[in-house]
Amino acid sequence: MNFTDEKDYIMRMIKEMVRVLFSLAFGKKYVSVELEKENKYEISGKNLKIFLNMIDLGQINEAENILLDSIDYTNKNEVMAVALFYQYLSEKDNQFLENNNYTKEEVLSGFKQLLMKSGYSDLLYLLKYNE
Repeated sequence: MNFTDEKDYIMRMIKEMVRVLFSLAFGKKYVSVELEKENKYEISGKNLKIFLNMIDLGQINEAENILLDSIDYTNKNEVMAVALFYQYLSEKDNQFLENNNYTKEEVLSGFKQLLMKSGYSDLLYLLKYNE
């Protein structure tokens, strides 16, 4: 597996875990990422779109810090918002991430921490299963 394949692997794994997380958390089939991003998801009263815009502006670390300081890990909607944040971040190319002091590995690490702190660590088997 070369470096590019590894980065694509991270993106695919996060997408798959977000899909399964959504199904587990809400008991319904995950339909569309785009619809979910534009939807109802908030963290401490701030719409997810604010954080996605911060990513686009290169304020990745700032956005992540605000999210992680604000999230209620027992609130399924907030957990899903942060999962979608990491999914959106995983879709950014390596150059963009590097230019903004971030890596795909950090995306995966942040997503793993989200799963563990929110009680969904069982989903980590998807990583081991697909490696």
